[in-house]
Amino acid sequence: MGKARVLGIGMDYSPTSKAALRWAADNIIQEGDLIILIHVQPPKSDHTRKKLFEDTGSPLIPLEEFREINFSKQYGLTYDPEVLEILDTASKTKGAKVVAKVYWGDPREKLCDAAEDLKLDSLVVGSRGLGPIKRVLLGSVSKYVVTNASCPVTVVKGTQFAKP
Repeated sequence: MGKARVLGIGMDYSPTSKAALRWAADNIIQEGDLIILIHVQPPKSDHTRKKLFEDTGSPLIPLEEFREINFSKQYGLTYDPEVLEILDTASKTKGAKVVAKVYWGDPREKLCDAAEDLKLDSLVVGSRGLGPIKRVLLGSVSKYVVTNASCPVTVVKGTQFAKP
């Protein structure tokens, strides 16, 4: 076993972000890794924890706490049993430690900030697969992160790994 790694996974509860999480769990998570589930909330969201942690992002939140429904409400996150199941499995079967962190702002910038601040060894994100016109109008989070993050980035395209 080598040095434990710090792996970030971008999560917005879309099918592609769940596919990215599932892909990471199936393909790259190893014993001893620290998995950080990174959530980026819109800057206009107004949840109780935002007032405390807007500038720095939330503290690292252990899986046990993240599993509680009240936690999701405090941060304005979606309570998703499928995501929790994937994380529980990675924790139990692979011996990975799982935590979550919440940021507020533009996902492009905050995912890159997270890579730097958390000293990630790698970041995994999903791709919505926008067509060329929508990509020009809306911009691509994954493309921006691949170009600007301070660590290697894996983009899981489409929903081929998502559970039906």
